[in-house]
Order: sequence, then structure tokens, then C-alpha cells
Amino acid sequence: MRVLVLGAGYAGVTLARDLERKLPDSADLTVVNDAPTHLVQHEVHRAIRHPAIADAISIPLSDLFDRANVVTDRVTGLDREARRVHLTDGDSLDYDYCAVCLGGETTYFGIPGLEEHALPLKRLDDAAAIRERFFESCTHGGTVVIGGAGLSGIQIAGELAALRDEESAATDIVLLEQLNTVAPAFDPPFQRAVRNELLDCGVEIRTGTTVERATESTVETDTGDIDYEMLIWAGGIGGADAMENERPLVRADLRLDARTFVVGDAARAVDADGEPVPASASAAIREAKVVGKNIADQVRYELSEDHDEFPPRPDPYRFDVPGWIVSVGDSAVAQVGPQIFRGSAAKAMKATVGAGYLTTVGAVSQAVDLVEEELYE
Repeated sequence: MRVLVLGAGYAGVTLARDLERKLPDSADLTVVNDAPTHLVQHEVHRAIRHPAIADAISIPLSDLFDRANVVTDRVTGLDREARRVHLTDGDSLDYDYCAVCLGGETTYFGIPGLEEHALPLKRLDDAAAIRERFFESCTHGGTVVIGGAGLSGIQIAGELAALRDEESAATDIVLLEQLNTVAPAFDPPFQRAVRNELLDCGVEIRTGTTVERATESTVETDTGDIDYEMLIWAGGIGGADAMENERPLVRADLRLDARTFVVGDAARAVDADGEPVPASASAAIREAKVVGKNIADQVRYELSEDHDEFPPRPDPYRFDVPGWIVSVGDSAVAQVGPQIFRGSAAKAMKATVGAGYLTTVGAVSQAVDLVEEELYE
């Protein structure tokens, strides 16, 4: 009995570690990832300003798993009918159960010139490229444009505003959003607090603005053109190549079929209450725990000698998180229940959440390093 976990982001690592504990000893567990490390994605923006944080947010997969076999390769295709996963080196892996945890990729919505001229932020190399471009082109003035005011765009804007201030650069930071508010997927009190924090950091916010085209030096929008020295795109999430660049819609059981699950940002999920699940680390981690139990229950049932009982009914996933936190430069905004926090209190909460996650996956030394970077830099 072979179980595959494709991807080692938040969903993949959480799921694989749960399956290590819950699967019968006779079941084979394999994790496939395109890198030998797990990246703490929600801290990648920090590497723009503090490259040394890379060591605290990159964890060798060999340190995370005790039982799982790790294959370092890129998934290029998924044949659900044959229950086979294709890899870049030409090999393939068969499975009895598979969880697709490949995350999302930056999508450019077919906007002319955007992919060619904009920098994304998904990996540490992207953070290094943004930092390099800033020091090459932006420290003597000019404009940085960030497209998309979701959590990622907010954090990029805050980080670059802080870097500008540290370098005493005369640089304008402009954050664009097609919808009418920043953080549009969240509650109005959180949106207002984030907007105020960005304004306090000296970020110019232009909501209700649609990007229509990008050239080497200009962003063309429906409200006017903006000349720029650097353009960063954080305006949408698309599917991985292996999923034909799609994020399939899955219901509360998070299944594409009886033996294939999609977890985290790789899917557009609707929970047990019929509510859409936002793309976030907290949702991915909680989804993974539900899927881990469901896969383990099914594997135990299939390996048991007594099949007189009905197959186990999968548990549904219900989206329920205590709140939200987003970094804005050297500050942060947090919502816990109805309560909103800004400044040092929110920053301490974010450091605690990040360190808590690292501790749960056994990366204690990285947790200490992250707290030091978050609170004392």
C-alpha cells in the first residue's frame, strides 16, 4: 500500500508528519518535493530586507521526517486513472492514495507584458532578486509598484517601505488593488487596520485599479499609467504545472476522486458549511490534519482482514481559525476574534505564531532564530 504526498509546503509537511504516526507499519509513505527543504512561506518577504533569515525559514526535509521516503524531484503530471505520478527525470510513481499539496503559483491572468516585466515572490531566489533590483534601481528615487493587495502584496509593500526608510531612499512605494479595499478577503475591521498601518509606513494605496498592461518601465491601468523602476506582482494564485495550471474545486472531503486528495493552495476548497476557504497557511495546515486522518482510516480499513464493516466515512473539513496576522514592515496587524491589534503587540503575536509552527515540526533552533529576527532586528 503506497501513499504519496506531493509537495512539502505547509500542507505537505503537516500531512506527511501526521501520516507517519497514523499509517499502519506495512504502508509505504513517500514525499515528493522539488527541493530538499521546507520553506516557511509566510516569512519569505522578510528575506528582502534581512537575507540572513533564510537559514531560519529553510528546514531540511531530512530533519522533519522519520519514516517517510523523500524524493527530490519535480512533479510534472498526475494520471488519476492509472494512479501514477510523473516526474521530470522520466520516472513515475504509482499510488494507492495520493495527496496533492503542490501549493499555488503566481498567475498573471494573461495581462500583456506582466509576466515578462514583473517580479514574483514565491521563493528565496525571488526575494534576493527583489532586493538586488531595489539597490540597483530604487535607492536614488523612483517608484516601486506592487500589484495585488492580498496578504502577500501587503507584506511586500511594508517590507520595501521599511527598507526604503533604512536606506534613506527617496522611493515611492505604490500598492495597487483591483477591488475596493486592501486585504479584500478579510473582515472590514482587519482591512481598515491594515490600510492604516500601510499609510503609516508611507505606502501609497490605489484600490479600484485594474492593471491592463505592463511595459519595461510603465504599468498601464484603467485609472492612468504609472512609471516604475521595479514592478512586483502578487495579484493572484494559479495552479501548479502538474495540475495544468488549474486549482480544482474540491468539496469538504478535499477529494478529486476516492483515492486522490488536494490540500492547501493547490485547490479551491469549499468547506462543510459551503463557505469558500481562503488561501492561507492556517487553512492548509488544518486541511492536512483532516486529510491525514481520512487517508489513514481508509488505509487501515483496506489492510484489515475483516471487511464486514462499512468503509470509514471521511471527516469533512470546516474552516475555523482564531484570527489573522500580517506583517507590515516593522509592525503588524492581528485579528483575534473581533479584537484588532496593531504595532508591537501584533508583531509579538506574529513571532509567536511563526515560532510555534516551527516548533510543531521539530525545528526548534530555527524557531529561536526566527523570534530573534522578528523581534530584535
